[in-house]
Amino acid sequence: MDLSHSQSNLSLGFNSSHDDSISLHLDPSINDPSHPIPSIPLQLLEPQSQIPQNPQFNDDDDDDDNEEFRILGHSMCLKRRRDCDSSSSSISSSKRVSNPVYDSAEIDLEARRASVRAWGNQSLQAADPDIYMIMEQEKKRQFKGIELIASENFVCKAVLEALGSHLTNKYSEGMPGARYYCGNQYIDEIEMLCCERALHAFNLDPKSWGVNVQPYSCTSANFAVYTGLLLPGERIMGLDTPSGGNTSHGYYTPNGKKVSGASIFFESLPYKVNPQTGYIDYDKLEERALDFRPKIIICGGSSYPREWDYARFRHIADKCGAVLLCDMAQISGLIAAKESLNPFDYCDIVTSTTHKSLRGPRGGIIFYRKGTKPRKRGILLSQGYESDQYDFEEKINFAVFPSLQGGPHNNHIAALAIALKQVATPEYKAYMQQVKKNAQALASALLRRKCRLVTGGTDNHLLLWDLRPLGLTGKFYEKVCEACHITLNKIAIFGDNGTIIPGGTPAMTTRGCLESDFETMAEFLFRAAKIANILQREHGKLQKTVLKGFESNRDIIELRAHVEAFATQFALPGFDI
Repeated sequence: MDLSHSQSNLSLGFNSSHDDSISLHLDPSINDPSHPIPSIPLQLLEPQSQIPQNPQFNDDDDDDDNEEFRILGHSMCLKRRRDCDSSSSSISSSKRVSNPVYDSAEIDLEARRASVRAWGNQSLQAADPDIYMIMEQEKKRQFKGIELIASENFVCKAVLEALGSHLTNKYSEGMPGARYYCGNQYIDEIEMLCCERALHAFNLDPKSWGVNVQPYSCTSANFAVYTGLLLPGERIMGLDTPSGGNTSHGYYTPNGKKVSGASIFFESLPYKVNPQTGYIDYDKLEERALDFRPKIIICGGSSYPREWDYARFRHIADKCGAVLLCDMAQISGLIAAKESLNPFDYCDIVTSTTHKSLRGPRGGIIFYRKGTKPRKRGILLSQGYESDQYDFEEKINFAVFPSLQGGPHNNHIAALAIALKQVATPEYKAYMQQVKKNAQALASALLRRKCRLVTGGTDNHLLLWDLRPLGLTGKFYEKVCEACHITLNKIAIFGDNGTIIPGGTPAMTTRGCLESDFETMAEFLFRAAKIANILQREHGKLQKTVLKGFESNRDIIELRAHVEAFATQFALPGFDI
């Protein structure tokens, strides 16, 4: 390559400095004075013979990276640097002078990485000591107290681990195999396994029954059924709340206020229990249903201590052309263990919570019939003619998402799958048998103390204690029990505020209590009633000043000490206390 030609517009100049550089100049004749082009220094590399050979590469590789040329009669060698050449990198790095900008960026990057690790791996106690302390107090309250609310229970450690897992990080709108987001292949596996276990737990044929495990609660599940099957303003019929029903089945206060979405968006008419016996009046139920013509009839409630006559409900639903929905939230565990009558033999749709007697995480579940309808069943709601096929699946699934909910709680679904696996075991059946035995023991102990129970007893896991003969209101008694570390909930039944539910036995059975232990609890309840009666006579209405006085009342302090000594004998599942 000879650059000495006289016609060339290029000229070379040697720099006398020690860096052995050559400056490249353009001919002045083509250089615009208004835009001068600076000279460009060219760095001469070391002669090829002085470049160390990398033993990892052969001579042919080196030849490919070297280019020889001549400048003014001098032989030059241009060495092309390869990014993958580790030896060249090491040579250049050994000669490289420290770059403050580069070093600062590296330090900043490592600092940010350390910050993310520190933020993401903090314990609850370190991250938020205020919340940690409140949670610890709640744990102690649960451990030291007697839990008799029928709708509460204690979950196992495995369920707690799933609830507090990384599954909460994933967004999974849609159904398995049809998500709105990618990256759900393992979430799909979990949800499909949960559905499979749900059907197995209740001994259901997947050809005849489907299930949706995404609802956030049973109230959400019920509303999804209404939304999927009804038009706004169409009619539903469930047990009256003061008779032990649930507000999600529709409820109006005496002044006409609509309490739940079921009453706001649909028209609801309740059926009631007989105020003398406490049992559902099925004759009046049938009469009202034939007059009202609801599109959905609901069996199941929050506070009914007896069995449900599902066959009679089926007969009434068929007569008025209604779909029969069972809300088994309270007794789903008993049904799964075959310790209660089975609504799946008669109902079209069955909903439930998952955290009560089922002993799982808080959430909801919907079972719906699939396939061919048996003869003489009611007409489909969206059609004016008899059809031989159920069409609940698409309507209910679409109502859950996208109509009413967003992404499902994947951590809850995994926790539910764990609980449902346990439900299908002999150990769970034994647990539910003990729940019923304990409820019977509690009922018998109260009856021996001349207490009045609604319906005279119980067929399931709860009982209703009528406090009116003692002159007590449920509100006053509830607060006295709470001060003694006994947790139960009042309900207004038959339009009166004088009935309490002390008889929810699943939670304390989970902690290991047996019949004799519930005899002891009955004595605590009776003593609390005596204390409440005295305090109510002394103070009248329940006010804040009266509540503050509970903490220093000698009888309450003494009973609380006995309750705590009793309760702390029994383990709190999932914790070492």
